[in-house]
Amino acid sequence: MKGKVWVSIRCAGHAVVAFTLFSGLALAQTDSKEKSSQTTAVATEGQQGIVPTFQAHADLVLIPVTVTDNVNRFVLGLQKEDFRLFEDGLEQNVTLFSDEDTPLSVGMLFDKSGSMAYKLGSSRDAAAQLLNALNKEDEVFLVEFADAAKMSIGFTGHTDEIRGALKKAQAGGQTAMLDAIDTGLLEMKKAKNTRKAIVIVSDGGDNSSHYTAAQIESLVREADVQIYAMGVFEPVMSLALSPEEISGPRLLSEIATQTGGRAYAAAVPGDMPSVANRIAVELRNQYVLGYYPKNKARNGKFRNVEVQVSPPVGLGSPLKVHWRLGYYAPTQ
Repeated sequence: MKGKVWVSIRCAGHAVVAFTLFSGLALAQTDSKEKSSQTTAVATEGQQGIVPTFQAHADLVLIPVTVTDNVNRFVLGLQKEDFRLFEDGLEQNVTLFSDEDTPLSVGMLFDKSGSMAYKLGSSRDAAAQLLNALNKEDEVFLVEFADAAKMSIGFTGHTDEIRGALKKAQAGGQTAMLDAIDTGLLEMKKAKNTRKAIVIVSDGGDNSSHYTAAQIESLVREADVQIYAMGVFEPVMSLALSPEEISGPRLLSEIATQTGGRAYAAAVPGDMPSVANRIAVELRNQYVLGYYPKNKARNGKFRNVEVQVSPPVGLGSPLKVHWRLGYYAPTQ
């Protein structure tokens, strides 16, 4: 709808304010799907109103997209015609467009290795912030990792189970972060919701995994899961850091970027809950673009995806766009 529109800003999982805009565009200030099967948007009636969900159909590719302005405010109210989507350089027809807050399947990967000892309390607070942002239609699981990765709690809608497990977490041992990502991806195959995200709470230094970085980067490119990471990272010039700790933040950023997610650094442990809130709000303020690839070949090859956004007239500032960078074509 052009001209005067009402736009709801979703913050921490709930609609909290509505205001009148004349440009059809909303800027949300924050302080603090599976290309499996044909997807159509449907609505189910809940106690809090209509909750859009997706049903999957073969060959439809879903690309979650986050749009922010030059001061990192989320840009809401964009229309389908404001987006262009390309696969391997060829423009595609966007057949599905949604800017609604759809149910999420979330995996939390929690680092309790020795290097997290003084950050453990803030990490728990950050995890709690993420859990507080979940809606009743969402589901979440917990993987804890130190010397090895352990599936602590499978998918559940009862966040108190996860809070209880995190209260018992004790720091010690080395860091099997890459193995934890593999464990999380395996559990995510059981997800009931089309939109899926993994959030890693870690300082990023891996020194105990069986998997290599290259193997995990390949796995996340195959999975239809957004990955976010947050942590307190030591200065790279610190003489006390191991090579794994130095490369950790870059590795987390590379993994997250491939999936359309992001890695956030907290300046001090006390900032981690606000970083978690930023991730939660981002997950609640995304667009989803769906398309049927013009390339019908089922060759299992990786296909690069590019999303372009045309700023509406009057916005002025350039837009920053984050999206899933590609996917592997089916083989059957």
